[in-house]
Amino acid sequence: MSTMNGTAVLVTGGSRGIGAATAVRLAREGADVAFTYVQDEARAAEVAARIEAVGRKALPLRADAADAGDAAGAVAWAADALGRLDVLVNNAGVGVLGPLESLALADVDRVLAVNVRAVFLASQAAAGRLPDGGRIITIGSCMAQRVPGPGGALYALSKTALIGLTKGLARDLGGRGITANLVHPGPVDTDMNPVGGPHAEGQAALTALDRFGTPDEVAAMVAFLAGPEGRYVTGAEFAVDGGHAA
Repeated sequence: MSTMNGTAVLVTGGSRGIGAATAVRLAREGADVAFTYVQDEARAAEVAARIEAVGRKALPLRADAADAGDAAGAVAWAADALGRLDVLVNNAGVGVLGPLESLALADVDRVLAVNVRAVFLASQAAAGRLPDGGRIITIGSCMAQRVPGPGGALYALSKTALIGLTKGLARDLGGRGITANLVHPGPVDTDMNPVGGPHAEGQAALTALDRFGTPDEVAAMVAFLAGPEGRYVTGAEFAVDGGHAA
């Protein structure tokens, strides 16, 4: 049964991985979905076709979260194109891992621009367009809760910052019934981190379930938080990490 009929959603970074799975899952729940992508127009078209195949509107938008204007502008575009905006899913992100001494200022600026600044700007813009009872859901990382080895300082910094942002949004917007929550995926089988990759065995061993997750498993948590049963949940963190933080 569809639980989100008539709602309008924006998913940032929605052309692949967790973002694509989330966009399609929310469409299956009855939402019309706008989503952003940076480069791969063919992938975006594939996701749009999957959304339309379940009878919902699909609106892909080329936008780079590293650009402050795009980060906020995508929200305004989606709200105007769909006629409203009920749910924002902040999914776009980048990962730069490596020895501390190897990280350049350009790396720091890009990671913080995409993973932190863009989330703040999109959420700020969405606050002005969401109706009472709207939702802001952000994709964090298991590395905000546990950094299991060297090389993750910058990425962990960027994802940990989202904890404070989410709690602040929950307080700022709670009077309007708007919820803000954070989902922490663990190792998930995506193009960026495939289950057959060189470091996959070690990552899986860090989880209690000894396996990678799937994008659909993360999307299921997002769907719960976006749907009617999630309306009393706010300012919270949800680990979909196979026990990575256990």
